[in-house]
Amino acid sequence: MKPSTKLLSPDNHALVLIDFEGQMAFATKSIAISELRNNVAIISGASKIFNVPTIVTTVAEQSFSGPVFPEVQEVYPMETSNYIDRTTMNTWEDEAAYKAITGTKKQKLVLAGLWTGVCIVGPALSALEENYDVYVITDACGDVSDEAHERAVQRMIHAGVKPVTSVQYLLELQRDWARQETYVAVTDLMKKYGGSYGLGIHYAHNMLNH
Repeated sequence: MKPSTKLLSPDNHALVLIDFEGQMAFATKSIAISELRNNVAIISGASKIFNVPTIVTTVAEQSFSGPVFPEVQEVYPMETSNYIDRTTMNTWEDEAAYKAITGTKKQKLVLAGLWTGVCIVGPALSALEENYDVYVITDACGDVSDEAHERAVQRMIHAGVKPVTSVQYLLELQRDWARQETYVAVTDLMKKYGGSYGLGIHYAHNMLNH
């Protein structure tokens, strides 16, 4: 009856959202931007629902990359969320970001962002070398080509990173539908952003009323 320690739970990890900004999205080709935005909304919403320590970091926000996705701002407003702006492509090499991430005192780190081959590979491999347990939400990442994204994911997996998806992340945190304190928020999130799965939840809830 004891769950694996390799599973993510609300209290055993921190989430790092990296460079979900317009300029980074414009050149992203490995995933449709509409799908990427939905997946980002799912993981941002999930981390908020389950009170996961979450760091939002940007690169050259004012001078190049622009503001973060509205789906991130909705959950983590810029005014209250202490976004960390960097010049480094590797988040791990930015002192403020490094202190924020390691300051969560979580041994498991979950990463998502743009682009996979640069801004995710860098901190993922760096955190592994400092003995962190690293997960990457691969469908909430993207790169300039399918090749760039796939090779980056492959490289990280070979190094020891654990790949997950956005819906998998959400459901791994919920884990039990009897957890009523988060049930409504989770199903509402999926109704809004969960594609056909969310539509199925919407259908089921309405049909049960009949």
